[in-house]
Amino acid sequence: MDNTDFDRIYLNQSKLNGRMRIADSGLGWKATGPNNATNAPFLLPSEEILAALWSRGSRGYELRIQTKNQGVVMLDGYDVEDFNKLKQELQRNFHLNLEHKEHSLRGWNWGQTDLARNELIFHVNNKPNFEIPYSSISNSNLTGKNEVAIEFNLENDQAGDELVEMRYYVPGTVEGETKTIKNEEGQDEEETEEISAASVFYEQLKDKADIGQVAGEAIVSFSDVLFLTPRGRYDIDMYTTSLRLRGKTYDYKIQYKQIERIFSLPKPDETHHLIILQIDPPLRQGQTRYPFLSLQFAKEEEIELELNVSEEEYNNKYKDRLKKNYDSQTHLVMSHCFRGLTERRLVIPGSFQSRFLQPGISCSLKASEGYLYPLDRCFLFVTKPTLYIPFSEISTVTMSRTGGGVSASRTFDLEISVRGSNQPHIFGSIDREEQETIEKYCQEKGLRVKNEEKIAKAMLAKAMTEAGDDDDDGDVDMGSAGDDDSESADDDFNSGSDSDVAEEFDSDAALSDSGSEDEAGDKKDDKKDDRPVKKKAKTEDKN
Repeated sequence: MDNTDFDRIYLNQSKLNGRMRIADSGLGWKATGPNNATNAPFLLPSEEILAALWSRGSRGYELRIQTKNQGVVMLDGYDVEDFNKLKQELQRNFHLNLEHKEHSLRGWNWGQTDLARNELIFHVNNKPNFEIPYSSISNSNLTGKNEVAIEFNLENDQAGDELVEMRYYVPGTVEGETKTIKNEEGQDEEETEEISAASVFYEQLKDKADIGQVAGEAIVSFSDVLFLTPRGRYDIDMYTTSLRLRGKTYDYKIQYKQIERIFSLPKPDETHHLIILQIDPPLRQGQTRYPFLSLQFAKEEEIELELNVSEEEYNNKYKDRLKKNYDSQTHLVMSHCFRGLTERRLVIPGSFQSRFLQPGISCSLKASEGYLYPLDRCFLFVTKPTLYIPFSEISTVTMSRTGGGVSASRTFDLEISVRGSNQPHIFGSIDREEQETIEKYCQEKGLRVKNEEKIAKAMLAKAMTEAGDDDDDGDVDMGSAGDDDSESADDDFNSGSDSDVAEEFDSDAALSDSGSEDEAGDKKDDKKDDRPVKKKAKTEDKN
């Protein structure tokens, strides 16, 4: 049995090159280099091969093989001299004719689409311009009346930049189903419904690319799960490396490596539980991006299920990560399945508790009301918009009062400043009784906390102390400076006013003043007052 080898060949645009071998049993490829021990060889049986095409590739020339059940296999890095050798070996071992295919180089961005067996082909002037394997498509959505968006899987083992999205503009309409209706006269008439060409292309692509399906059976499924973001109800099918979301309008495929964090949080209303998935790149609906998926469950809701795997497969792959059978609350079962299949840490509430013994507090972010969860390593605001603020990015946490009146004394604002950003996150309308608990928790986590109310009180007390010292010094100076002037200016006034008061209200006023009037008699000869004289005469008569 003769084998033919080709060196420095790249499989499916991978970073590593390897050796490709052709034998009568099929094709094989194995990476070469220092890390080749960790890479399993790729084997393609001869019965899987349908056709082989030769064309220019990214690293010279490419051999593109169409298979029955494994999609498209791309092998590139060949030299132009390898064409005859490959053609001879494929003909001898598999009875296949190696076709030479030329691509269109016109540079046009309009043409025709061909939904082939394993890939989407875009033709320009009856020549292929590019091909997209269906296995590379993760999602497809109608982003407009005549526009279809295609999102691609992220492959970490590929070299260079990756294409993540492509959009097709599909104008026009096509005839749909013909329906029989009755006119005004009661006669039957046939009416043909017109459907946009973009909708037809979207549905055909979804069927071909198996966007609503994944090869193999789902390990576990959940039906009619309520999503707060994006809003709606979806069926969740979990597979080995990805999960599917099936809704009435949108279907999504999410690879487990896209899921960065999983939060499992009880809602402070004591009736619901939240599961938050942080994914990157975000989910998209038209122009809207969803970096967080929020699932809500009733706490009393329970589910009973069994993993759809054989006993042997369970013992080999999932025994340490999942249970074979579940019978518990739905949110606990789903959290455990997410953690086991994605192998991500499940984030649950930490030591923080509000005055109602809840892990979250009610507040508002701009015009949106929600709940703020102080967790062990971050702040998380749910649900719209979901906001994740790790402690490592926080510069300061400021507590302040805003507004006036009764409401200002009952609530306060929590302002979180993030490093590298001039726009702080302000959470308002927080119950004032939570202030001390949050401040203490932030200090325990090593965050820099500023309490504007305490600072203002301290500044006011300092200002009042300084003002009191200044007042004491001012009184001493004024007394020493004004002794002589005040006494000399008020002598005549005080004597006159005292005599008037005594005459008006004291019956002994005449006796006390008689001496003083005699002493001043010489001075008052020119000016005699009738009223005092009459008073004296009356007094003498009585005596």
